[in-house]
Amino acid sequence: MAIQDFLINQALKWKMKDVPEEQREMIMNLVKKNPELFKKIGEEVDRRVKGGEQQMKATMEVMKKYRAELAELVQK
Repeated sequence: MAIQDFLINQALKWKMKDVPEEQREMIMNLVKKNPELFKKIGEEVDRRVKGGEQQMKATMEVMKKYRAELAELVQK
């Protein structure tokens, strides 16, 4: 799993290069807690974007759908 964690960290750092370090660390910790949830979210966003929806709108709608699971992760 160490290689997978390293690759996830590098991908997140690259994707979130403009995000403040503190927020980036918080997000990376959430992803580590439940990578399957974030994989599901990413796949659904990609599917909506490929269907013609704007990236930001698709992301917001999918995040609303998984709001309860995300809130639970933050509470842990």
